[in-house]
Amino acid sequence: MPAVPVRTAPPAVLDSPAGGALNLIFTTLPAVLRLTCGLVAAVVALSVRTPPVQTALLLPTVAVLTAWSLWYAARTLHGGVTPSLVAGDVALTTAACLLIPQLVAPEVLPGEGSWIAVLASTTVINAQVTAPARWSISAGLLVTAGYATGAHAAGNPREATAHAATLLVQTGCTAMMSAVMRRRISRADRSFAEHQRLAREALLARTARESERRQNRDLHDTVLGTLTMIGLGAVSGPSVALRERCAADLRTLTALADARGVPGDGPVALDDRLRAVRDRLPELPVTLELAACAAPAAVADAVTASVYAALSNVARHAPGATAELRLARDARGVVVEVIDDGPGFDPATVLPHRYGLRESVRGRMAAIGGSARIDSAPGAGTRIRLEWPGVG
Repeated sequence: MPAVPVRTAPPAVLDSPAGGALNLIFTTLPAVLRLTCGLVAAVVALSVRTPPVQTALLLPTVAVLTAWSLWYAARTLHGGVTPSLVAGDVALTTAACLLIPQLVAPEVLPGEGSWIAVLASTTVINAQVTAPARWSISAGLLVTAGYATGAHAAGNPREATAHAATLLVQTGCTAMMSAVMRRRISRADRSFAEHQRLAREALLARTARESERRQNRDLHDTVLGTLTMIGLGAVSGPSVALRERCAADLRTLTALADARGVPGDGPVALDDRLRAVRDRLPELPVTLELAACAAPAAVADAVTASVYAALSNVARHAPGATAELRLARDARGVVVEVIDDGPGFDPATVLPHRYGLRESVRGRMAAIGGSARIDSAPGAGTRIRLEWPGVG
């Protein structure tokens, strides 16, 4: 009689947590129920052996059923419920029911409380939770028929009718409960799997968008920035600084195209990185006030690139201006300020499609969990404050 194997191990994937928990319950409970009821039934059976109970038949029957209870529990807990376990349990219980005249004393048979009645109920309930309905219901009917036949043969038709009705109710109710639980659990697992799929797709899409934004920021701050400076006339004639800037831009493009490895994320000297930024813009007078500070490489990269974008804006849009670059550590973390005495601007008038401050500064800082504040006004210069809270 085929049955649905129920394993004690958790599911191989995390897409069916509810189903895995239900399978574990439907494995553990039948094993515990069969073992406890089997041992209690053995004690009760041996305690009442008045005629017509045949001791020569009772003793081996109890021994076989007790050994089966132990085997059933051990196999179920270690390997799950198999079709052979379900079939064996139903067969042994039905056989015991047919032998009621020889195994149960007449005075304990009425009241549906004999050890055979308990054994029959246990088998019926276990069959419903461990086998599909098309087999478990048939198993319940077979055990019911066996009990009714045995109780009639023992001369107690009232007990036969009463407990047969109880077994039928147990079969129907347990089968219905198991079917409802399996359907609801299956629906919950499908919903969970769909949520996981959508979450993975959203993560992939978000990662792709962030990668695209990061590349656009790098391009904006290097090649496009250099071309804009040339177009605005900030560089006239042959220039060593221009050659060095173009070489740095080329290195950035090469790094973008190189997918052979991922840089480490150990601590690096952020103040040294910021000094290198000043050296990349020799045409802009920059005063440095840098405290010694170490930060993770990814954070240092983002802060350095944001500072470079801010200073490039000064060199590009405020020729002749001077700038200050400050680095400090306070109780909230790392604080970097870029201050210039250029003409300034009104941040509220910056068009949404302009990429510089929105992505090259704010976007980079947001990507590492930091923030950027831009204070400026026409004729009042500009102050950009970068904060990263990860260092105390």
